[in-house]
Amino acid sequence: MSTYVIGDLHGCHAEFVSLLEQLNFNPVKDALWLVGDVINRGPGSLACLREAKALGSRCVLGNHDFHLLVVARGGGTLKKHDTLSDILTAPDREALLDWLQSQPLAIQDGNTLMTHAGVLPTWSAQQTLSLSQEVQVALTGERSGEFLSQLFGNQPNRFDNALEGVDRLRCIVNVLTRMRFIDEQGRLDFAAKEGLDSAPEGFYPWFQYPRGDALQLLFGHWAALEGRTPGSKVNASAIDTGCVWGGSLTALNLDTGERTSVPSLQRRGR
Repeated sequence: MSTYVIGDLHGCHAEFVSLLEQLNFNPVKDALWLVGDVINRGPGSLACLREAKALGSRCVLGNHDFHLLVVARGGGTLKKHDTLSDILTAPDREALLDWLQSQPLAIQDGNTLMTHAGVLPTWSAQQTLSLSQEVQVALTGERSGEFLSQLFGNQPNRFDNALEGVDRLRCIVNVLTRMRFIDEQGRLDFAAKEGLDSAPEGFYPWFQYPRGDALQLLFGHWAALEGRTPGSKVNASAIDTGCVWGGSLTALNLDTGERTSVPSLQRRGR
């Protein structure tokens, strides 16, 4: 039995199938973890979502997954380059959305913790899982539509345990699904989305701040890193290698540390 962690699919279904074939993945004996952003931007969002569900994958929610839920159930609107229409009109739409909406923002197995974007250096694994559960309760509760309708926004940009209500939930979601650069006070920057040289003054990648534990942290979200974490002060593995941008789709074997990639079939460029 092997456990494979696969980076942001972003609707790249052909590459997903190719990678699973190269891994000789067997859903009966192997485990599949997906690091979020299963859908959007690529041409096969519906197929990716169906495949992820059918394979019984352990998936954390990414910012694009939340975007789909906001559009479908929170009154949001599609953006110009979204590739979500097939999901929204699919006959199994509700079952797929229910499955996606039931996924957490953090998964831990032993000393390994997976989130879509990363973890604040001050958050322990226990705190991260607890905060993820707070969001899950809101996502699966009777007022989930109201929560989703208020989800998007950049404030507050720093987590404080005294935060309450939708401000608290929005901040948790932003940390776990949108974070790249933070400052020493833990404030998030949402403007810089490219490589490390795009950091605003006083901000650094979240993984360049030390932690008080030895967790193995798995994350995607940041395609510009190309699977690398230069200057990291923690045991962090970047899994997103930019398949939807013409890069590759990558799987990490959690048992051996080996990485396997297949080339993208998408047009290169961001």
